[in-house]
Amino acid sequence: MSPESSKPTNAKPDASKPDASKSDKPISPDDRARLDPVFMQVVLDVQAQVQQTQPEGAGNLAAMFHKETMGDALQGLAMLIAGWNENRIDGAGLSRTVKSLRALDLPELAERMHKLRQIDEG
Repeated sequence: MSPESSKPTNAKPDASKPDASKSDKPISPDDRARLDPVFMQVVLDVQAQVQQTQPEGAGNLAAMFHKETMGDALQGLAMLIAGWNENRIDGAGLSRTVKSLRALDLPELAERMHKLRQIDEG
């Protein structure tokens, strides 16, 4: 066995996991003040839509999965708000939210949240 083959292969991130390579993105205090209404509107809209979702299937297992996924989305949103209050886009919170929205079959919202990373660029 060569030394190369004994090394762990972490070159490609696992697509099923949130992208840990995307770190927090700093937001200037001026941009934060200017964009605060937009940020909060997006976050609160997504929160409301997440809370209105229903389990896709019948039964306890579907309800349990839905509750856990919904909780993950809401926790990700809370992480985003906490980061925003510290003048940054929280990368982990954003990844968690996007992943949960996709699991809840809300791809449009997931894309909208993904674009939040560029809120200060437009």
